[in-house]
Amino acid sequence: MHIDQLQLKNYRNYQQLDISFDDKINVIIGENAQGKTNLMEAIYLLAFSKSYRTPREKELIQWDKEYAKIEGRITKRKQALPLEIIISSKGKKAKLNRMEQKRLSDYIGALNVVMFAPEDLTLVKGPPQNRRRFINMELGQIQPRYIYHLGQYQKVLKQRNNLLKKMQRRIVTENTMLQVLTDQLVEHAATLLERRFVFLDLLRKWASPIHYGISRKLEELEIRYHSTIEVSEEANKEKIEKIYLSKFHEIEEKEIERGTTLIGPHRDDLIFYVNNKDVQVYGSQGQQRTTALSVKLAEIELINNEVGEYPVLLLDDVLSELDQYRQSHLLNTIQGKVQTFVSTTSVDGINHETLKNAELFHVKGGTIDR
Repeated sequence: MHIDQLQLKNYRNYQQLDISFDDKINVIIGENAQGKTNLMEAIYLLAFSKSYRTPREKELIQWDKEYAKIEGRITKRKQALPLEIIISSKGKKAKLNRMEQKRLSDYIGALNVVMFAPEDLTLVKGPPQNRRRFINMELGQIQPRYIYHLGQYQKVLKQRNNLLKKMQRRIVTENTMLQVLTDQLVEHAATLLERRFVFLDLLRKWASPIHYGISRKLEELEIRYHSTIEVSEEANKEKIEKIYLSKFHEIEEKEIERGTTLIGPHRDDLIFYVNNKDVQVYGSQGQQRTTALSVKLAEIELINNEVGEYPVLLLDDVLSELDQYRQSHLLNTIQGKVQTFVSTTSVDGINHETLKNAELFHVKGGTIDR
């Protein structure tokens, strides 16, 4: 899988761009605030239909313009596939093979992308929402239906929290509607949790040996799922639903008292252990970075194993954050098999054979020259 061509119109600081890419390594070089990260963001948005930098989509549209458009032509399973995202004040349209998709879950997964940016190095030591977002984005790529259940879960969760706040203030005293929303929430929560367990099992199989190799066979990585309910990872959806319903019944008064939903996938977390020690608490910065790198490399192999093709890899200003050993391990792993986009202010200090054969693009003020 690779991106052959990208066209941007009224997107960030790109008024008009039409560019083709090498199917191996593409290096985007430019000073800060010139547009190299905007280009990476556009590729990411073409895959996920959303930015990884801002939830406010109007920021993506050039000042005084009515819309922004991203078009891409990708090669998937040796066939050309056009993709298109249009963002305007009226909303967002996603087109797959020139056909508008009514549900984003029908669009996501057409282009598989793995992003590795400096903030991903905080995957281990950052807040739990970073790790939940990681699970949601990566699992959604290989199982687009997961995105549908996640959207429904978030919708019901918002309704339930609003009702709990009203019950907290005694505006509502009858709990029939709460039971209805709880049943709806549990149905989607159980689906999300069941699929997360399966995904985590796959991630472990790839990440553990990769980490063992990067650490020169000195460290063993273990990834555990921390749930707000006591449940086995082998439990099926029906079993998970029963546990959730029982727990919600048990804590109903506490939730009304606090005015919010206290359990569910939106409060779960991943815990990383190296040699049986919690890396977030006891790991060195080097161990935390090795863990993050191992997980990202595992994503690449996992997606290839699940969909039959390697994803596109975006390395947004991250190589300069890695020492030479980790740089080399990353570039050796992807060499020749993954279309990669590297954004950087300079290739100085990145001494690797992979980059010597790369296509170079120089970005300045929203224009790109080879």
